[in-house]
Amino acid sequence: MTIDIKRPELEALIRMRMESGRFASVEELLMDALDRTAVPTVGAPSTRRTGADLVAAMQACPFPDFEFGVERTPIRIREVEI
Repeated sequence: MTIDIKRPELEALIRMRMESGRFASVEELLMDALDRTAVPTVGAPSTRRTGADLVAAMQACPFPDFEFGVERTPIRIREVEI
């Protein structure tokens, strides 16, 4: 089987994970990724994610120097006469 990767950033990410030494082959990397993405079954209860899950995902980010810029815009409130 041949898999064509069309996105260069995906190829770079795969190469970076392979060079880290955690995975011995691309197949091992794919199996790990597929094992982490469970296929939902009909009638199975959904798992609720928590803030701890978000923190863990952010810490596992391959780009640790990336900063999220969150901007808040105040909501305009207008007076209404009753």
